[in-house]
Amino acid sequence: MASSSSHRVEALSKPESLNEVLAQDNVEDCIACRITGAAAFMGLGAYSYFSGHAQLRVQRAKIIESKSLFGFKSRQAGITGIALTLAGMGFWRLVN
Repeated sequence: MASSSSHRVEALSKPESLNEVLAQDNVEDCIACRITGAAAFMGLGAYSYFSGHAQLRVQRAKIIESKSLFGFKSRQAGITGIALTLAGMGFWRLVN
């Protein structure tokens, strides 16, 4: 009895191969889950774009006055980049 018990422990202590685990984990989401996730990311992208640019308009004079390394245009580009990334994640979530 002791040999079969130690044999099971040895089998449990050996890690599974990554390919086997990924093959077992290949579960498709339902369409409602995909739409909800995509809408959340795209909504977050739209919110960050519009609220970020609104804050930049309010702070425009202070940003230009500060003569910071990151000026007005680079901040606009950063906000737009983040918003596009979030929207892209939403699209990816929808199709994958």
